[in-house]
Amino acid sequence: MHSALNNNLFLVKEHVGLFKAANNFDIYDPQTGEVILHCREPRLGMLTKLFRFTEYKRFTPFEIEITTPSGEPVCSVHRGLSIFLSTVDVRDIQKEKIGSFKQHLFSIGGAFTVLSATGKELCHLKGSWTGWNFRFVADDGTEFAHVTKKWSGVGKELFTSADNYVL
Repeated sequence: MHSALNNNLFLVKEHVGLFKAANNFDIYDPQTGEVILHCREPRLGMLTKLFRFTEYKRFTPFEIEITTPSGEPVCSVHRGLSIFLSTVDVRDIQKEKIGSFKQHLFSIGGAFTVLSATGKELCHLKGSWTGWNFRFVADDGTEFAHVTKKWSGVGKELFTSADNYVL
């Protein structure tokens, strides 16, 4: 595992952009304010770009590359075309699957099962009905981590879809 992933606290900031089709985020160390990771979607097909500006955006595939600020690869996150249920794969720099998230069929706020590379269930990612809070929880109720939406100010919240989250 890359040393940039050893932090216990991360601030994820989505890039603001007018007519942006790609998913782009920066991950900060909240204690130092330093950017520790870049998350970029560098290769979008024309059809995917077009669908990103419609109500079908959530069905489109993605491949997000996660690198250090100097460009060193850390891992990548992939999802194919998603009609009903999503499966999101996390891969190491050799493109080997190291885990995945499998979407639950019915849930308010979103829910995924977090799986190991071999498909073993590790925990669940559960969202609240507001879509602002998420928890990584084991079957016995043990919480491993939580994700919370961070307020970005009136201008950004009202006029963009870019969000900030703390993990």
